[in-house]
Amino acid sequence: MLRALIVSHLKLATTDYFLSDKHAITVADRHPQPEFATHSHDFNELVIVWRGNGLHILNDVHYTITCGDVFYINADDHHSYESVNALELDNILYNRQRLTLGADWDRLLPDAGTDQRQRYWRLGTPGMSVLRQQVDALADECMKTDPLSALLSEALFLQVSLLLMRFRHAPDSPLLSDAEQLDLLLMALRVSIDQQFKLDDFCQQYHLNARSLKQLFKQQTGMGVNQYLRQLRLCKAMDLLRHGQQTIGEVAACCGFEDSNYFSVVFNQSVGVAPREYRQRFQKNLAAEHIIRS
Repeated sequence: MLRALIVSHLKLATTDYFLSDKHAITVADRHPQPEFATHSHDFNELVIVWRGNGLHILNDVHYTITCGDVFYINADDHHSYESVNALELDNILYNRQRLTLGADWDRLLPDAGTDQRQRYWRLGTPGMSVLRQQVDALADECMKTDPLSALLSEALFLQVSLLLMRFRHAPDSPLLSDAEQLDLLLMALRVSIDQQFKLDDFCQQYHLNARSLKQLFKQQTGMGVNQYLRQLRLCKAMDLLRHGQQTIGEVAACCGFEDSNYFSVVFNQSVGVAPREYRQRFQKNLAAEHIIRS
């Protein structure tokens, strides 16, 4: 049952939170975030929830929040936190009028005219990991008083804003973010070195668009999915040929090649020598090095 907080409306001021009138950014960590009465402020906030859950009331609209939620609060919005449970978050406070870097802040940060439903986003695990490092760096930098630190803080805030554009996705989106799709595919490829991998089956399992995923993969890695998987398999084959005692056929099977002859052709085309010759050359080098050391 939700417990209503009946308190007077608070107005938080920039002068109480920012180190100086030259600072545009500061970070208020709330680890944990307690219940907080309805309030507003003359600055803006970017909130990233790291852990726990609770209820956030923004302009009389109730939102259940939990780890991975990201939302923006504009100056003069009124909001509060209720029914919190191990809630941990970071408030990145910023003063739009003090931002000096020549960035497209209007595109990166919602303004007063942005519907608040468009100010709520989600982060997946990869995005949270990347953002956590940047927010921690920003929190350290914005506590320094010299002019260079104030500028560095703004630069770090710009980086955080850009990373959010990359990793965030709509709360009701049934699809994973680009970064999560890519991370999931890379993980699947790494565990598929010794077995068959079908991209269409993978996409069907995770409800992904195969064509879009292939384009994203090519854009981020510079090669196609099958080409990348073949590189993984060849790297493992080279390692086994250098250090293992398996037959060529066994190496081929360990690296996902059902036909050892086809494996030899692919290996020769990519490495420039046949698997057997590669093994002999490497083992000769090892033997020579052993003699020299002896």
